[in-house]
Amino acid sequence: MKIYTRTGDAGETSLFDGTRVSKADSRVDAYGDVDELNAWLGLARAAGLDADLDQPLVRIQQDLFALGAQLADPRDRIAERVRKASLGDDDVERLEQLIDRLESELPPLRRFILAGGVPAGAALHVARTVCRRAERRMVSLTPVADAVLIKYVNRLSDLLFVLARAVNHRAGAPETEW
Repeated sequence: MKIYTRTGDAGETSLFDGTRVSKADSRVDAYGDVDELNAWLGLARAAGLDADLDQPLVRIQQDLFALGAQLADPRDRIAERVRKASLGDDDVERLEQLIDRLESELPPLRRFILAGGVPAGAALHVARTVCRRAERRMVSLTPVADAVLIKYVNRLSDLLFVLARAVNHRAGAPETEW
């Protein structure tokens, strides 16, 4: 199978149900942002993370494939057939538990902090901003994205902020307050 299909040469792509849409369609923007977020998480992982942070990010990258699949499937057909292509409240709870665990090892946040730190921490800060952009795109979709997907992405951006802080803290990189 070749990587190129030539079906997008005229500026269109297919959703999971076969509907052809412009590559500038808001739904394509939304799952494109999710794909970009996934790539940033890969960059953070490539920069080196402790195993207890890397493994949850692998799972989150898998979650993001499921999220992208659901965004590319506005009629909810794939989730019925493919269990790994769905996210639920238990996935949101998993993120919350990780946030709570990591916050317990961090100094309290007193002010806004500037993004930066070690390469993995800085990449996680960028990932957080891409996550927020994906969230904004998702809430603007018609039909509206599933509420649990919005909740997941909202919680994920919180987690990415805490992960960036944790990575930098563990590396001894100071936080620059604003």
